[in-house]
Amino acid sequence: MVEPLLVVDAANVVGSVPNGWWRDRRGAAVKLRDALAGLGEARSVEVVLVVEGAARDVPPIPGVRVERAPGSGDDAIVAVVAAGRAGDRTVVVVTADRELRDRVTALGAEVTGPRSLPYP
Repeated sequence: MVEPLLVVDAANVVGSVPNGWWRDRRGAAVKLRDALAGLGEARSVEVVLVVEGAARDVPPIPGVRVERAPGSGDDAIVAVVAAGRAGDRTVVVVTADRELRDRVTALGAEVTGPRSLPYP
């Protein structure tokens, strides 16, 4: 059986917490990535963190694959979902972005909000 795929909209998740993330977008993305590290093992899922802009150079770590959006983070998330849905794999996207929610649910993904994650 293929592990479910958890796709995290980094910009949206870090932006959901008013903790000063805007002063250090890369640092906020690193903090989120690190918080996600044990999630894959705990829930038996593949975790993909999609980063963009100032956070684009955040490196992957064991347990968290990092996808760097060359442009729109939403477009990169849709591409990850489309690739992940091949073979009817369960894909869950973490975002509160309404337009993105519509785009990924049209591809068969499930969606949950930022509060479902261990962040901050």
